[in-house]
Amino acid sequence: MEYKHILTETDNGILQITINRPYALNALNNEMMLELDFVFTRINSQKELIGVIITGAGEKSFVAGADISEFVGLTEKEGKALSEFGQNVFFKIENMPVPVIAVINGFALGGGCELAMACHMRIAEEHARFGQPEVNLGLIPGYGGTQRLLQYIGKGKAIEMLLTGDAILAEEAKLLGLANHIAPKGDGIALAKNILQKTASKGPVAIQKCIEAVNAYYDHSKDGFREEFQKFGELIKTEDSQEGAKAFLEKRKPVFKGK
Repeated sequence: MEYKHILTETDNGILQITINRPYALNALNNEMMLELDFVFTRINSQKELIGVIITGAGEKSFVAGADISEFVGLTEKEGKALSEFGQNVFFKIENMPVPVIAVINGFALGGGCELAMACHMRIAEEHARFGQPEVNLGLIPGYGGTQRLLQYIGKGKAIEMLLTGDAILAEEAKLLGLANHIAPKGDGIALAKNILQKTASKGPVAIQKCIEAVNAYYDHSKDGFREEFQKFGELIKTEDSQEGAKAFLEKRKPVFKGK
C-alpha cells in the first residue's frame, strides 16, 4: 500500500510512524485509519523490529481528533461499523509484540487521545494537551476512549474529562498516570528511542509475553493470573531464560537470541 497520510521510517530496528496531515492538525480520517490498519498488520510479522514510535507531523498536534466532516449523514449502522473498525485498529497497536510508544507533540484530542492510549507508553512533550471532547459534538468516544481512559486515570477523573470535554496539560497527565514522561519540546523522539534501546536489551520473547500478560488483565475473557503462570512456564524452558539465568550467575550481560 502507498501511504497518503502517514510517513514511515525505520532506523536501527525502530519504526517511526508519523501521522501526516498537519494542515488538518493530523485529524484521523477513514483513509488514514486504513493505512494504520495495514501498517500494523504488516509489521506484526517483522521480527527485526525492536519497537515502534508514533508521533504527529508539525509542532502543534499529535492527532487533534477525527475528521468530523466524515461523520455527517452517517446512519446508526455506519456509525457502529466506524467505531468497531477504529477499535480493532487500536487493538492491533495495543497487542503488538514489541513496545509501541506515542510521542505526543501537541494536541491529543478525541481519536488522538485514544490512539495515544492504545500505545504501550506515552511521552508528552511539554506543550501536549490530552482530552476527549466528543460530548461537545453530542457523541461519546468511539475508539476505546471510555474504556482506556479510566484504566489509566481512574473512574472519577476519567468521567469528569468525558462529561466536561475538558483537556488536561502534560504535567497533569503525568501526575494522573496518562503520560509516562514529559520531554522538552522536540525531544520526545530521542527519549522514546532511548527507552526502546533499553527494552531491546532484554529478552525479546519475554517482552512479548509481558505485554500479553498485562493486556490479559483488561480482557474479560481471560484470567490474568492464569495467563501469567502459563507464560512464565512457557518462558522458563526457553534458551533466552536459561541464558539469562546463567549470565546472572556468571555476572555478565546476557546474549538473547529470541528463542
